[in-house]
Amino acid sequence: MVRAGLTTERLTRAGAELADEVGFDQVTVSALARRFDVKVASLYSHLRNSQDLKTKIALLALEELADRAAEALAGRSGKDALTAFANVYRDYAREHPGRYAATQTRLDPETAAASAGVRHSRMTRALLRGYDLAEPDQTHAVRLLGSVFHGYVSLEMGGGFSHSAPDTQVTWERVLDSLDALLRNWPEPRP
Repeated sequence: MVRAGLTTERLTRAGAELADEVGFDQVTVSALARRFDVKVASLYSHLRNSQDLKTKIALLALEELADRAAEALAGRSGKDALTAFANVYRDYAREHPGRYAATQTRLDPETAAASAGVRHSRMTRALLRGYDLAEPDQTHAVRLLGSVFHGYVSLEMGGGFSHSAPDTQVTWERVLDSLDALLRNWPEPRP
């Protein structure tokens, strides 16, 4: 019998909250069962295992992040779009560290193709239209932006910048200025 009130969606959202509180790596079906004060077996009609729960959290987080990014990009182009897009990622990571970590989960190809990760790629390419990059440079730029955003956010969240001046916000703004300048002056390929 399914315990009243437990649904896959409710469990996924609770798992996402748990990830933000204790870290994505610490999320398990057992930890979730403790949160609901139920036996682990009560959750198996909704979740196959801890990996299934983590995949569901990753999909939820990707969807939330894509929704925020789409809203932030609406009507923007060029540096304004780049800044809005980058700030969405940084702000989401700060607000939801466990969920942000979940967005880095490697999904199987079928799940990835059906996820909001595809929307992220399309939005990144859409913001790059303001920079007039053709393929394969557009793909290189998508990879560059993802690497810089994720790298900066990961270092900042890990305390990598906490012991030095200037303020991390100033550095973030300089990083975005530099990315904008690079995208406007993309180098020619090497011969």
